[in-house]
This record gives sequence, structure tokens and C-alpha cells, in this order.
Amino acid sequence: MHHRVLGGALAALLLLTACSGGQAAPAPPPADSVSGVGDPLFPLAGNGGYDVSHYGLVLDYEPATGLLRGTAKITARATRQLPAFNLDLSGLTVGTVTVDGAAAKTSRAGTELTVRPAHAVARGAAFIATVEYSGVPSIIKDDDGSHEGWIRTDDGAVALGEPVGSMTWFPGNNHPSDKAAYDIAVTVPAGLTAVSNGELTATRTSGGRSTFQWHSAEPMASYLTTVAIGHFQVTQSHTASGLPVYVAVDPREAGEDRSGVLRKIPEILDWESALFGPYPFSSTGAIVDRVDREVVGYALENQTKPVFPGDTEGTTLDEPTLVHELAHQWFGDSVTPRTWQGMWLNEGFATYTEWLWDEQHGGDSVQKHFDTAYADDAQWEFPPADPGSAENVSDAPVYGRGAMVLHKVRQAVGDKDFFTILRTWAVEHRHGNVNTAEFTAWCEKHSGKNLSGLFAAWLYGDGRPKTP
Repeated sequence: MHHRVLGGALAALLLLTACSGGQAAPAPPPADSVSGVGDPLFPLAGNGGYDVSHYGLVLDYEPATGLLRGTAKITARATRQLPAFNLDLSGLTVGTVTVDGAAAKTSRAGTELTVRPAHAVARGAAFIATVEYSGVPSIIKDDDGSHEGWIRTDDGAVALGEPVGSMTWFPGNNHPSDKAAYDIAVTVPAGLTAVSNGELTATRTSGGRSTFQWHSAEPMASYLTTVAIGHFQVTQSHTASGLPVYVAVDPREAGEDRSGVLRKIPEILDWESALFGPYPFSSTGAIVDRVDREVVGYALENQTKPVFPGDTEGTTLDEPTLVHELAHQWFGDSVTPRTWQGMWLNEGFATYTEWLWDEQHGGDSVQKHFDTAYADDAQWEFPPADPGSAENVSDAPVYGRGAMVLHKVRQAVGDKDFFTILRTWAVEHRHGNVNTAEFTAWCEKHSGKNLSGLFAAWLYGDGRPKTP
């Protein structure tokens, strides 16, 4: 994500909000199911007792009415015996639910959908849960005041999921610790395009409606899933190494300035690959859609398809933001925090990548960026390793102070060891989940230095440390 920039008319949007991103507890689920994975900031996010390997989503959307019809086929393995299990789902009406083809009973409590199979799933057993659902998806107002979920546009919709918005359009294990492969098929009125993560594998049109099938083989956190529906100018190309590039731009956002920025995707990816190791996915691209900026004022690093919202006053797309969101493909999308407390492992790294790009492409030095951030009082409201609450998860210290931590490590260990740390961290944790303690240990292991004092002051400490 690139610094949430919020509009001024948020109060009116409360009327649109079907649920809150906050964690006020609903009625408890049955005692034999597990809601939440114990995330320090989002305790109700995700569910215990199973691990998802694949989502098969079949969606049908009617922009005129906002009605979404969906079938989610969730392939998972039980990590404990499951007389019942939970899925995260906000709003929408649940129809038929089956587990391994047999009808299952369901109940709802807030955003928790409890599924009770006809027979308990044995520990270690693979199972397939299929959920049919429909309704008008909601917008979620997050604790930090921003909005996510299924966002209607004047010609379609765009789905944005950080941190919990994916549950507004499909049921699942909505936490970054449970990544899975995805196949997403979206049917829309003919003449519109539906874009999602991964690669477009098939399209067909029949009876005035078109279906677009998208495939993501590499593991993906639910918050990184996206669907964008509307009128798009689509450009398909390849990088010099043969990586497919799929760019979809609302025609009203297709000015030469934006097109010129998007043409830099191969150059930026080549530069980032030299720093962080091979690009971790099978394709890349971007989505630029016209969205009410009072609703969405931020870019988001959806896996393989970052989204850049725009409106009549402009767009979030510029070169630094593109560098930032593409850096997230390594830091956040491939190497994903185990809990939301580790958000700085996404944003601090992407912000530092911006600083590096600027220095190496004729702009300000990394040290100047550091000095600017250091002088900003907002960076010292809390330590990046502990945002403290959900409302702080996208605040300044997660970005700028997170980047400052990396610069202090660089100064302490030297360039050779520092860039080895970044590259090996990204390569050896590819498609995995990590936490802050693992990163600090990684830095000490690969530098041979005791950095405990540095991390105590810059990563975990309160207040502004002294610096030369």
C-alpha cells in the first residue's frame, strides 16, 4: 500500500458501511469451531483448525444493481478434528453449503460463518467446502478511517482487501498467515472487462455476458486478491525476460503521463530483481481504475496487479508509487508477515526501495530521505514493530520509521552485507510467512554483528533516538 490518503467527506460514507473493520466481538461461534487466529491487531481475522491450499471462485456481477452471485470452492486440510469450522464472510446471503459433496449446516455471527459438516473432518484430512452466496457486497470502514471491500464504480467495481476486505466478496480464511492458490472466474455484461490476479487463461461471451478466467498458481494472501470490473484499455506485453505484463487502464485515466509511467514496469522490475532476486510470480501488471477518491485514496499492492485509483482530480499513479507497489511483490506479497503486527516488513521495505530508486535515478539521496523522515514528528508516535492497535497499522512509523530501521542496519553492517541480507531474505523466504524477530535474527546471522542495541532503539523503542 502507498500511504493511505483520505478524503474529507468520510462521514457520508458511514451510510454505505455494512460492517466495520474494527474488532468489536460478535456473538461467539460454537465452542467446537475456532474463530480468529489470534492476530494481535485483528483478533477475529482468519480461523483456526485448517489450512487452505486453493480457492476456486466463480462470480457473476451485475453493475446496474450491484448484485454479486458467487460460488466458492475451498480446498483445505484439517489441522485438528473439525466437527465445525469457520469462514470469514461479511454480509451477503449464504445459500447451499456442502463439505465433500454432502450438505452442511451453517450459522452466522457477525462476520463469522460457521459450517458444520454432516460428519466431522478428521485431523490431517483434506476436504472441499463449497459455499453458494449472493447479495450486494459491502464497503468496510477500517479503524484508521480508510475504506476497503467491494467498491462500486460508475461502470463496475473494484475489490480491495487490505487488511480484511476480501471477506466482503468471498468466504475464506481471511488472514495473511494462510496463503493459497486461486482460480477466479468472473462473468459480467458483454463489453465490460473483468481483471484479477495472475494470468488470464480463457475468455468467452455468450448470451450477452462475458466470462474471464484468471489463474494464480503461487500462494496468495486473501488481502492481496482483487477483481476490477469496467471499461478498460488493456495492454499485454512481455518483459525482456519473457514475463507477461497485463495492464488495464480506465480509458478516462489513459493520459500519456500515466501511460508513460506504466511503461516503466519492466525497467523497475529489472532493477528490483537485481536487488531482491528473481521476480516471485508468473506475471505482472497494473490496474488503473476511476474510483471515488473520497472512498479510496490509496494505491494497493494486489499480487501481480497493483491497483491505482484515479478520478477527475488525478490518480495515485506516479513513478515513486509504482516503484513502491512493485517492491511489495517481494516484500508483502511473496514474503508475507505472519500477523498484521509485522506490517513494517511490508511498508518499511517498500518505502526504502523508493528511496533507493530515487537516489539511483537522479533524485534525492537515501540519506536525505532519511533526514526528512527523521525530522517528521509523526514518525515517532509508536515503534514500527508494535503499531499497538488496528487504527495505526498504516500510519507513518510503519512506512518512514520502518525504512529508517533498514538504513540504520545498512550503516551498521555496510553495503555488501546489507544488500545480501535483503536479497537472501526475499529469496529464501519466497512465498512464505515471516515475523520481525526472524528478520532481526537474519540481519545478525548474515552480518555477524550484534545489532540488539540498534533494534531496541530504532525498531522497538519509544521516542526519537539520537543519530549522528
